[in-house]
Amino acid sequence: MTKVLSTNVQEKSSAREKAVSRTVSPNWRKNLNGFTITAFTLAILVLFLSPFAFMIFTSLKTQDQISIVGAPIYPAAPPKFEYNGEQLEIFIVPLPDGTTKELAMFKKGQKESTFIDPANLDAGEILWTGSWRLLDRPWEFSPTYSNYSEAWGAINYPQKLWNTFQYAIVSVIGTLISCTLVAYGFARFRFPGRDLLFIVLISTIFLPAFVTVIPTYTFFVKIGWVGTWLPLIVPHFFANAYNVFLLRQYFLTLPRELDEAAMIDGASPLRVLWSVIIPQSYPVFMAITVFHIVFAWNDYFGPVVYLASAPDKWPISYALSMFNGIYGQRPQLIQAGALMALILPLILFVVAQRFFVQGIVVTGVEK
Repeated sequence: MTKVLSTNVQEKSSAREKAVSRTVSPNWRKNLNGFTITAFTLAILVLFLSPFAFMIFTSLKTQDQISIVGAPIYPAAPPKFEYNGEQLEIFIVPLPDGTTKELAMFKKGQKESTFIDPANLDAGEILWTGSWRLLDRPWEFSPTYSNYSEAWGAINYPQKLWNTFQYAIVSVIGTLISCTLVAYGFARFRFPGRDLLFIVLISTIFLPAFVTVIPTYTFFVKIGWVGTWLPLIVPHFFANAYNVFLLRQYFLTLPRELDEAAMIDGASPLRVLWSVIIPQSYPVFMAITVFHIVFAWNDYFGPVVYLASAPDKWPISYALSMFNGIYGQRPQLIQAGALMALILPLILFVVAQRFFVQGIVVTGVEK
């Protein structure tokens, strides 16, 4: 009887151990998979942001820091020691006893150089045999923030940013008004040829923009709009296929019963649009706003064609290209100017990220 009981206890304990091992094993694998995915995502993020980090570091360097061979990627300068009115360079010099020490080079030579110890000037001159060009340097973090103020003044940033801000805001207002009306018509009204007209509208996405440059430029020249903002702003008040498609897809996800309930209460179609459709469509409006402001902020071709003869109306994109041509030998100023132009769109994207992602996801739902 005792043997039977002991056997049953052993079988139960072994069964419990197997159950625990089966439970622990999937959890361990799940944690490992989660860690692997997280590590891989962080690695991709580091690779993606590395050019941006290089851009920031370059904008904080001086011309000498950029040209020094072997300098670190971050803005750093080799320390110097003032001796008898001279600025001496400091190197990491190996000593005969096998140690290294930071010494200031007093005299350069091909095979022998003379150093002094900044921490012990009483030791006198130290003769070191070897090529000083092979010695390592100590580096000190030395950012140059004046690059931003210099670029700010050279480009006349306040005026160029104001021009770009006006262009972006006015054109986005025109885009939202025109595209909303067109998308609402395609989503809620039934009329002959509706689907055919929508296909024609969408097909204009595949039409290269350069095909229409000459005829549109000729038209704007004849009506006297070249040299003004009108050729860049007015076309946005006549809708575009991409934004109309996004808005139509979103409007189709909204139940028609809401429209019918408002119409029973006596609401007109425009009233339904204003009181029913628009209040529920903030995500897609935010997505289109971000898309368009980024487009307007980066638009270069349009200002080149229509505003080349009006420097006081240049946006920041065109002004930066001219600035890069003038200061091509000073990459720190070019990077500083580009970073300052990047700040506002970046802030907009971070603030509107939640609405932006939601609008893109919902508009992709098949209807």
